[in-house]
Amino acid sequence: MRFSNLLLPVLGLPLISAKTLGARNDTESLQDLNEEAMNALQAQLDNSTSEKRAASTCNLFNAKVRRDWKTLSSAQKKEYIAAVKCLQKKPSIADPTFAPGSRSRYDDFVAVHINQTLSIHGTGNFLTWHRYFVHAYETALRNECGYTGYQPYWNWLDNTADPSKSPVFDGSATSFSGDGSFVAHNGSVNGNGNVFIPSGKGGGCVTSGPFVDYVINLGPVFPIQDGMAPSPSTLGFNPHCLSRDLSAFTATNWLTLANVLNVTVGAASRSVLLFQNELQGRFTDGFLGLHTAGHGVMGGVGGDLFASPVDPVFFLHHGMVDRIYWIWQALHLAQAQTLAGTLTLFNNPPSRDTSVNDIIDLGVNAPSQKIGDVLNTLGGSPLCYIYV
Repeated sequence: MRFSNLLLPVLGLPLISAKTLGARNDTESLQDLNEEAMNALQAQLDNSTSEKRAASTCNLFNAKVRRDWKTLSSAQKKEYIAAVKCLQKKPSIADPTFAPGSRSRYDDFVAVHINQTLSIHGTGNFLTWHRYFVHAYETALRNECGYTGYQPYWNWLDNTADPSKSPVFDGSATSFSGDGSFVAHNGSVNGNGNVFIPSGKGGGCVTSGPFVDYVINLGPVFPIQDGMAPSPSTLGFNPHCLSRDLSAFTATNWLTLANVLNVTVGAASRSVLLFQNELQGRFTDGFLGLHTAGHGVMGGVGGDLFASPVDPVFFLHHGMVDRIYWIWQALHLAQAQTLAGTLTLFNNPPSRDTSVNDIIDLGVNAPSQKIGDVLNTLGGSPLCYIYV
């Protein structure tokens, strides 16, 4: 029995008939792909021994469910936003000698990302480090700020022609604020300096929505927008606003169904190395990739590789990155537990290969965890979730 007939009603979702990928609109085709991933996981469960099924503490029936932001009710969206704002108000628990600029629990997450940037991008731990990072953030929202849901994601394929119309960026009370005020500038240089992004209609502080008064305490470390000054100190106190320059240019060029299909079922899906390299981008070829393009769509302070988590959409964006990784793993079960790549950005300086026994250290934000323990989202502690 296929997953669509077995579990979708249990999850409160409508039945979706399997159709040829690409025959529907982009969002529907991606949903078909998500369903195929579920079917693969269901088949794996069906083919496992009764003893193995009985011993598992996490399965498709009891896993947490992560959903598209646009499918949440207004009350659910407001609850999530309130939890984010709560985390931004709670005092930091980090050692001030580590991050003297950190003032809040939210800042504690930003500081860890800044500190480890050069060893968690273009590396063999990129996918798993960010998977655990988002999990730790989700846990903090729930345990420290009373959030009762799970981490939502931003569906990149919606509203690419005008990101300001996305429920993520529309500036309403159930969004993450909208575009920034217009500031004349000469665009941004992304992709390690190889890709020029024309300026949009923003560039300055956001003007509407829940985060209009949000004060950012850290970064930017390496801003890509013309005229944006870096912080005087990498982890020092540098209060500033949430700025954005929403980019339809970036969204329409790179956040495409073709690029999603390429990394999940196409030529770039044949190994984890091809998958993660294409997902992150081939910068010398002028190709941003889905991950870097998502940050580029936000622009403003969110375009800074180091301090990108200062924009709360970071966690919805990386929820989507993880969703694509989850789909790839489900559709390539024989390779799902494999790693590729070293421990330094683009292997510079040269370093050893990443190992499943390497530790993900998120400081005060979560217990340290082996990479091997977060390769499977249905592996039980610490992870037990699926995407719909």
